[in-house]
Amino acid sequence: MSGRTPGTAQRDGRPAGGAPQDEVLVIGGGFTGLAAAHELALAGVPCRVLESEPYVGGLAGSFEVEGTRLERFYHHWFSSDLEIQRLCADLGCSHLLQPHRTRTGVYYANSVFRLSSPWDVLRFAPLPLPDRIRLGWSAVRARQVKHWRDLEGLTAREWLLSLSGPQVYETVWRPLLEGKFGEYASEVGATWMWTKLHLRGGSRSHSGREVLYYLRGGSAALLDAWVSRLSGLGVRICTDTPVRRVLTDSHGVCGVRTDDGVLPARRVLATTAPGLLAGLLAPGDAGPPPHPDVPAVRRRLGTIPYLANLCLVLENDRPLSDTYWLNVTDPSFPYVGVIEHTNLEASDAYAGRHLVYLSAYLPTSAELYRMDDDAVFEASLPHLRRMFPGFHRGWVRRHHVWRADHAQPVITPRYSDRIPAMETDVPGLCLAGMAQVYPQDRGTNYAIRQGRHAGRLIADRIRTAPSPGPRPGPEEGTP
Repeated sequence: MSGRTPGTAQRDGRPAGGAPQDEVLVIGGGFTGLAAAHELALAGVPCRVLESEPYVGGLAGSFEVEGTRLERFYHHWFSSDLEIQRLCADLGCSHLLQPHRTRTGVYYANSVFRLSSPWDVLRFAPLPLPDRIRLGWSAVRARQVKHWRDLEGLTAREWLLSLSGPQVYETVWRPLLEGKFGEYASEVGATWMWTKLHLRGGSRSHSGREVLYYLRGGSAALLDAWVSRLSGLGVRICTDTPVRRVLTDSHGVCGVRTDDGVLPARRVLATTAPGLLAGLLAPGDAGPPPHPDVPAVRRRLGTIPYLANLCLVLENDRPLSDTYWLNVTDPSFPYVGVIEHTNLEASDAYAGRHLVYLSAYLPTSAELYRMDDDAVFEASLPHLRRMFPGFHRGWVRRHHVWRADHAQPVITPRYSDRIPAMETDVPGLCLAGMAQVYPQDRGTNYAIRQGRHAGRLIADRIRTAPSPGPRPGPEEGTP
């Protein structure tokens, strides 16, 4: 890809200079990390963001399509996403957040069925009429659940069977759960599904049609404004700076190791998946003994499984369909969703290219995930031709494959008992990420909320408590 990299701040990525006495190190430059850094800066706390990629934004990082930037992984927002709306207003970007009426559907038995409105549900031919009514009524009943704790002891399967019966479950819900979670499908908690039904139901207009929001210019437009604001507040954003290890001593956290050496710090916020932080806390070969609570913290952080996501993005010269979001209930199809982005944001924004995401959630060991990009594309073509009989590979002008190893935490019954605390038992070490936004599911809106919470918490701890320990020397805590 040519052109500037969106969302970069310190271009060489090197964390130049020593860390101030009270500097907070934020691991990860996604929406959570940036929101935390924003809150810290507003509180007058110096902080530095360390991002391993050459761009900020995490899963909302972008690439160029005909001179316009597009997220690597599909994004949209609901009318209930108040955090993203507040951020846009604060950064002067509210005018870029545009509403769009969308069409959704389901691919079942080699046919596409529209499910954009209550009338579409009543016309859903794969189900007999009584079950169509049960399917529509299940969404209404889901919204009548007042508190997620009422469902926390149930699996999604148990709850969906009680809502809509076995025929609807086998035709609609089971294939979607298995397509999304694979071997974990039977373990998914009812609260995860309730969040999905509740959120989507709240995004519909009075006519029953879904209304979603998208930023003109994509997330990159918001990130550009955000990075500029953070830089003005004194936040140092270091891209191309992977953290290799979080260092601890008898007092608590004492810094991080990057490829350029050790950055001392008595407060570190990780915005990674819990398992990744557990890996960063692995003991080194030398140096002082780690904090005594590190082994127990590592064990707890490693208990939440994650699925990876693979997105094949097609730049086509014509549309595949008029549907924005197509759920796939065919287990032989390698993707759980076909998201035609230019049925949300018009193709005129991309010089006439029609953009399609094919999304798969899978373990990193899966064959499709381990293929090279061209092999992923070739393996997908027969399935696309089966779903869209008129499709021809000549429609595709370019293709891209993006991978995220830790995209979806698996939410199980009684998940509230497993949520990692924001403050770990290692003094000065905090965690904020998508595994903790429960009962909501992952998304940029909740990433902002989580990051703001973490930033305020750390700033409050700095105001009200003495330093967790003496400041380490330049090499103290080196593994």
